[in-house]
Amino acid sequence: MAYKDLHDQPFDETTIVKLEIFQDYAQAWIPTFVMQDHVEEIHIFDFFAGTGYDKNGVPGSPVRLLNKIQEQKGHLFQKQVKVVVHLNEFEPNKKNQKKYEQLKKSCSGFMNNDKNLERKVTLKFYNEDFETLFSKLLPEIKQYPSLVYLDQNGIKFIATKYFLELEKTSQTDFLYFVSSSYLWRFGHSDEFKAHFNIDMDLVKKQGYEQIHRTVTQELRKKLPTNTRLKLYPFSLKKGTNIYGIIFGASHPRAVDKFLDIGWKRNGENGDANFDIDNEAQIAQLDAFTGQRLSKIDSFKKEVEKKVLNKEIRNNTELLDFTYEAGHIPKHAADCVRELKKVGKLIYESRSPLVTYDNVHKYHKKVQYLINK
Repeated sequence: MAYKDLHDQPFDETTIVKLEIFQDYAQAWIPTFVMQDHVEEIHIFDFFAGTGYDKNGVPGSPVRLLNKIQEQKGHLFQKQVKVVVHLNEFEPNKKNQKKYEQLKKSCSGFMNNDKNLERKVTLKFYNEDFETLFSKLLPEIKQYPSLVYLDQNGIKFIATKYFLELEKTSQTDFLYFVSSSYLWRFGHSDEFKAHFNIDMDLVKKQGYEQIHRTVTQELRKKLPTNTRLKLYPFSLKKGTNIYGIIFGASHPRAVDKFLDIGWKRNGENGDANFDIDNEAQIAQLDAFTGQRLSKIDSFKKEVEKKVLNKEIRNNTELLDFTYEAGHIPKHAADCVRELKKVGKLIYESRSPLVTYDNVHKYHKKVQYLINK
């Protein structure tokens, strides 16, 4: 359960998926702040950055970040926004920090190929233990709009205290990569409990393939009751092992963007790179054991129930419920449209207006009325 060398092999398929989700979210996050008025500086933190590339030359998270920043170069100059990228790589108990040196070479080489980008992007390199560095950089995370990458690389790095510190920030989104299968094997141990004490009996009861979802649910219980932070899982399967990303953000726009990324990657469940709910068996089960609903159909059934019971009365309430359930607005809108089509529901607009822009940007509101 000690430190593991994450870069001693070429990136496997699961790591590639993780990196793609990291880069897809960066692609969505960067212009959100760059294009805002009165934002002069944004910060990105990659605390376990690696070497920049794997042994086959496949880009790792820091180079993927720089690519996404480069795509926004025109907007950076247009809006006069500066980007500060913090990159850390540290190998405990090694005198020669070769991976740190390779990280500097990879990223500095990228920047040297685009001198204009150097005018807007500052790279800061660190070769420090995460626990020490996190505390040192936390004031900057709190001060600026920040995107934080955390890549679990040992037991102490999954400590609940880091989630709780990030919860206190107001402009921080984070993606936390967790080896959930470690928790399955060692979660009852005193060493694990010292850093990450959750109800492992409940975790075991929910089943191994559900472990990343369950871990996220348990983390939600650790948050303050009045928190605005939302946590969402994306499970990754490699052989018999389950890994996963935990995404955290307090702003509904960030939530909307991450959920959209997840559902585009897997249109069946939106939170895994495999058939986590065994939906491929639904048709077969229907024939022998009666109706079993897919994740999307189950959600739509719940929306229908709440709308017809007047628990959800308008598009604002429906969007909030949709995000809480980990679904994208389209799923809710399709349900409400169908209720109107069959004559169960009335609303005045042509659209149910269940989108982030309609609710939070344009402040449009539509009431859903029961057709008696």
